[in-house]
Amino acid sequence: MIIRIVRLTTMALGLALLATIAWSQQLTNLLGGEAGPPAEGWRGFTDIAFLFDALLVLVLAAVLGAVIGYHPKHRLTADTLEEIEAPKVHILYAVIGAIIGIMVVKYGLVIGFVVFGIGGLIRFRTVLRSANLTGHVIFVTLIGLSCGLDLPHVAVLATIFGFFMIHILDARITYRIQVWGLVAERINSAAAAYRKLLEQNGCRIVNEKKNPAKERLTFIFHTKRQVTRSDLQDLIDAHIDPSLKGSVDWEVD
Repeated sequence: MIIRIVRLTTMALGLALLATIAWSQQLTNLLGGEAGPPAEGWRGFTDIAFLFDALLVLVLAAVLGAVIGYHPKHRLTADTLEEIEAPKVHILYAVIGAIIGIMVVKYGLVIGFVVFGIGGLIRFRTVLRSANLTGHVIFVTLIGLSCGLDLPHVAVLATIFGFFMIHILDARITYRIQVWGLVAERINSAAAAYRKLLEQNGCRIVNEKKNPAKERLTFIFHTKRQVTRSDLQDLIDAHIDPSLKGSVDWEVD
């Protein structure tokens, strides 16, 4: 019930923001001004100084987001897949904030209100499996908004920067596996067997939990991009001793 109230409140705030923007645009028209940003169009690509400054801002935002996201204390306390992957979300949202700031400083506050209104609606009405994917949706929304505002140079710069940033952040895929139905007395041996198999195939174990009471093992680990879930499942099926084997549930981010 509380979540529903929060969602309805957020939607109302988003609609109120959009209504406020529409009113401000009407007022601007009545006063004889121009509403919205100047439509630079393809001429924007000739503004090399602005593009270079914007690129530096995006790089700075990514670096500062990484400083906070990859704080040493975070590595010591993170024990779930969401917490381990949180630094990527920090960097992505820092860059999103930078894009909003660039457009607001260059083209006016109206853009900022539009973005926050759209962002609120997306965050609470789009159901995605992770905050990282939600960030991707907001990111491409900003790119589309830049295109719609006739700012293709901003859209292209954000797309290129975002493409390489996501490629770097997702260079290693993170998995969480839960192995069920193990024999409680052999859970330590099973953990050692699974750990050895994963490490021998280029995986880096981030977190390991043994739960003898529930006859369950949990591993969170990074893999190289070329190692797929199917490859790992085949290795588990082929090389784990049947007496140490259990049912494996997979989660990926």
